[in-house]
Amino acid sequence: MTDALAGFVAPWAVFAGILVLHLVLPARHVAGYARDEHTGERLRYRLNGLLVFFVAVGMWFAAGAGGVMPWDWLWQHRWSGAVGALVLGLLLSAAVVLTAPRPDAGDAASGAPPRGRSLLAELYLGRRFNPRMFGGRADAKMFLYLAGATLLELNLLSFGAHHHLTHPADPSPGVMLFVALLSWFVVDYLVFERVHLYTYDLFAERVGFKLVWGCLFWYPYFYAVGLWSVADLPNPHAPAWLTAFAAAMFFAGWVLARGANLQKFTFKRYPERAFLGLVPVAISDGETRILASGFWGLSRHVNYLGEILMATGLTLVLGWPLVLGPWLYPLYYLALLVPRERDDDRRCAAKYGVLWDRYREKVPWRIVPGIY
Repeated sequence: MTDALAGFVAPWAVFAGILVLHLVLPARHVAGYARDEHTGERLRYRLNGLLVFFVAVGMWFAAGAGGVMPWDWLWQHRWSGAVGALVLGLLLSAAVVLTAPRPDAGDAASGAPPRGRSLLAELYLGRRFNPRMFGGRADAKMFLYLAGATLLELNLLSFGAHHHLTHPADPSPGVMLFVALLSWFVVDYLVFERVHLYTYDLFAERVGFKLVWGCLFWYPYFYAVGLWSVADLPNPHAPAWLTAFAAAMFFAGWVLARGANLQKFTFKRYPERAFLGLVPVAISDGETRILASGFWGLSRHVNYLGEILMATGLTLVLGWPLVLGPWLYPLYYLALLVPRERDDDRRCAAKYGVLWDRYREKVPWRIVPGIY
């Protein structure tokens, strides 16, 4: 097998291994927020992402320490690996969409493509809400996020190892900190895996190119674009104040994103319970309640601001503020989250009606309090 072919099939093999681990390792069984399209019952999930993640990372360390492969093997094959993940994402996107019936016209308020939209739109947005595999043992969305997160971590470790192997006498602290912070981001997602069952992706989006290709290619390869851009470069000897500022920005963003998601999760499960001392204040019509205090009183999607701040902090921590490559990551978040906020606003307006208008009046800012 040539090196290029080995790199091409590497993500396929990694994803297959993650699927096996997900199916065979013990898991928590929990109910989510999304409901079965036919029965209306809450979907149940097997969650073992953190365990799968650490087993996979442990296998990577064992392979490197045992001389089975170089520590930076994924870096050496990053281009062919990215192509392999891209092709796999395209094939599976087409398979999951084209094998599903077309959605009904009444689904427009959910953000899903109704009957009558183009095939291209359906390929992008999907047709099925929550496809399950292996008799319900695996949920497609949760597996996709787990697979993407785990391969992203392996790429981060390999890319970071390449930098240290290339510049052993004077490695960049920014590279180490970038790997540590983005690893924090990945592990944090898996620690709070259950919380994400209550997020927009899980209950409002269908599975198509956007999710399949996004998780299998974009997530594990593009999210590492900052490290991809500078791993070969020497230590920039960035000033300590820039590194500290970047790290502080990252954690400020993490507080906003994680805090908002946890507060919403707590509110949906225990509507009267305070979160971090924040007593919930809701807008209600007697039946439906919309959280309008704490993080959700700052802006209607302050969690998106947190994501953008984290991405910007990761860019700056590398110490190369004038290099374009690392800036592609926060720019991507702007391009992703601003339209998503608009879509979610339309979906909520259709779902909640006058109640949503009242929430807009109370919390006028979309993402950035006082600005936007």
